[in-house]
Amino acid sequence: MTTGQMYIGGKWTGSISGETREIICPSDGRIIAKVAEGSAEDVRRAVKEARKAFDSGCWSKAPVLERRDFLNKTADMIDGCSDMLMRLETLNTGKPFRDSAGDIADAANCFRYYAGLINKPTGQVFEVPDPNMQTMVVREPVGVCGQIVPWNYPLLMAAWKLAPALAAGNTVVFKPAEITPLTAIKLFEMFEKAGLPAGVANLVLGSGAEAGHEIAVNHGIDKVAFTGGTKTGRSIMQAATENIKNISLELGGKSPCIVFDDYDMESAVEWAMFAIFANQGEVCSAGSRLILQDTIYDKFLKRLAERTKKIKVARGETDGCEMGPVISETQMDKVLSYIEKGKKEGARLLCGGCRMTDGDYAKGFFVAPTVFADCTPGMSIVRDEIFGPVLAVQKFHTEEEAVALANDTPYGLAGGVITKDISRAMRVVKALRAGITWVNCYNPTFNEAPWGGYKQSGIGRELGTFGLEEYTEVKQININLSGGGVDWFAD
Repeated sequence: MTTGQMYIGGKWTGSISGETREIICPSDGRIIAKVAEGSAEDVRRAVKEARKAFDSGCWSKAPVLERRDFLNKTADMIDGCSDMLMRLETLNTGKPFRDSAGDIADAANCFRYYAGLINKPTGQVFEVPDPNMQTMVVREPVGVCGQIVPWNYPLLMAAWKLAPALAAGNTVVFKPAEITPLTAIKLFEMFEKAGLPAGVANLVLGSGAEAGHEIAVNHGIDKVAFTGGTKTGRSIMQAATENIKNISLELGGKSPCIVFDDYDMESAVEWAMFAIFANQGEVCSAGSRLILQDTIYDKFLKRLAERTKKIKVARGETDGCEMGPVISETQMDKVLSYIEKGKKEGARLLCGGCRMTDGDYAKGFFVAPTVFADCTPGMSIVRDEIFGPVLAVQKFHTEEEAVALANDTPYGLAGGVITKDISRAMRVVKALRAGITWVNCYNPTFNEAPWGGYKQSGIGRELGTFGLEEYTEVKQININLSGGGVDWFAD
């Protein structure tokens, strides 16, 4: 069993209270680590260190090539110990090795992407009506950034937050999910080895209710960036009003995958499965609502159920594992409660619908991949984000009906359309009220493209140039070229 500490002001430390938290492996329920349990007091300590580092200019005013080299060193170190990180991520989250391997590679690429971006042209210069004035816009770091990430992609979400924030010259107080801190601790070990100045990046462990809340309300933090549930995002947004801090929120989703009858059925079934069962359905953008055209409805569902029953559910390190356990007993109970709601509300259960308990499953948090058919808009499994391997299937007849069903949600994170008719695909995609969309696929994600949603799915964007801009302030500069006075007042 490993022991993990926090990293504050360039030093590894336990919590002020001395409290610790046991980290549980979701595959078998055993304790795999014990880590420091931080509190609001620890956050305040980290904020002081981050503020001191920012105000010193040791990072915010460091040459851009110095920041670039640090990000590249970090990426190289992630690549260099990718096997260890993959195994640790799978141990902590339960996800299959192949999922963790992809996450680790993407995390390295995220640091490398922002390393390559920050010395590219930026800012604007304007021709204004006064010929004696030169006006320009520059971007500067926001300051001290508080960052809170979820448990479904621990290292990757850390990279999405930390890479652009550090690239832009900010200092950071970073809090991973309390139940999945292990790869974040390793990442901060790499920061230390790469020579990041003390106080620039600070790691605080602890609960959202305690440490996360303090990040949201603390007046020493200039920006808070959060990825997680909409309910928590709403409370963070309210707390941030304490000092009108900058916020970016990537929140929940109940995203649709629309399938028309003209596409190859086997391929469409595969994409529908990948949309919901990848990462055990614990994905904010998961295609948890399958909207099927009526002309293929019965045939498609039959094949979908056949394929879903064959998904290899196992411990993440098992050869050929296609889906692991959900993250915790609490999350498992939530998923199972929604499955019961689906049954009671009249949805037709095609497959799954239960906890898996035989043999190797006995001590883990395994939920069988579940498909409900004949779902209606008012059902809980259609309205609410379940964050697990549960698919709700709805039927449509016309294109207009498909779009109406797809947009009938308070969320607007993602959506997909599967059809051979490219004109129809573009009509539907443009009609979807969602920030991330796919045509004839679902889930591919790239560091180069913005990530975020409409409506209650959040505020702001991560990744791409948009993600870097989220960690900057825009400053207008006006320069008098004439060398004279304003000539406004009488002598």
